[in-house]
Amino acid sequence: MATLLWLHGGACNGNTMSFLNAEYPSVCDLVTDFGIEILWHPSAGLEMGNQVQALLRDILAEKIPLDIFVFEGTVILGPNGTGRYNMFAGRPMKDWVYDLAHVAKYVVAVGNCACQGNIPAVPPNPTESTGLQFHKTKKGGFLGENFVSRGGLPVINIPGCPAHYDWITQVLVALAVGRAEDIQLDEYHRPLTFFKTFSQTGCTRVQFHEWKIAAEEFGQGTRKGCLFYELGCRGPLTHAPCNRILWNGVSSKQRSGHPCIGCTEFAFPWFDLAPGTIFKTQKVAGVIPKETVYEADKFTYMLHAVTARIAAPKWATEDMFVV
Repeated sequence: MATLLWLHGGACNGNTMSFLNAEYPSVCDLVTDFGIEILWHPSAGLEMGNQVQALLRDILAEKIPLDIFVFEGTVILGPNGTGRYNMFAGRPMKDWVYDLAHVAKYVVAVGNCACQGNIPAVPPNPTESTGLQFHKTKKGGFLGENFVSRGGLPVINIPGCPAHYDWITQVLVALAVGRAEDIQLDEYHRPLTFFKTFSQTGCTRVQFHEWKIAAEEFGQGTRKGCLFYELGCRGPLTHAPCNRILWNGVSSKQRSGHPCIGCTEFAFPWFDLAPGTIFKTQKVAGVIPKETVYEADKFTYMLHAVTARIAAPKWATEDMFVV
């Protein structure tokens, strides 16, 4: 059996909640059908106190092999680099993370906090939080830019706030059954199978994006208009399969009328949460979206947008649902 250890750092545990809600496969299926031995998980492990400390020591002494080390949450370095804001099993959590990462065959960061620091790392960052191998968009993080696990891979990043349970379980299964070579990573170490396409792919309102018809207020997004042009939706800019692999097999943010917040990108949260930037599209001269998917210059984009809107069919401006 492949062994797995899961630890929490500075986090809300949202990724654990997502993981425990997995269905195909479920957490139980990972054990019974795919041969993963969960050595310990803070929410699912039976061991406590001295038992956990003994387990961790045996892993570091390599009496127990560690195939997959999963970390959720930021690595907390404060105060002053000591890590004592986050103590675990008699040591700063950062010390456990460093030692375990260097004996594990593979290291997996689950959720934005572990991947790149996320909201806790927004300045002034009093906890001195960072990600395992990235700090925001800058490679390095806690383990350093040159870290490679014993299995020959850098930290495998599964971003999201939280990450979808299918992203987590499918990566764990691939590692457990010896198919690590199938996990191709992008520049931020995200698995390409999930993070090559955009969140917009599969959005039920993608036609409004093409015709440049905007939803101007919340509530319209479930019926008419694209959420990108006024309400800050980052679906066209965000690498994620949220509209291909639906939450609970049913929905996504855009399908429920909520803008994509771009949580799988390593610059999240955007604009460091400055007032006036949340759920509001940032624009140049009050007209052109500051960030666009169009690769040409802003003037060419504006011509394209105006032409598309003029050519928009009548149905594109009508309420799609009649009460």
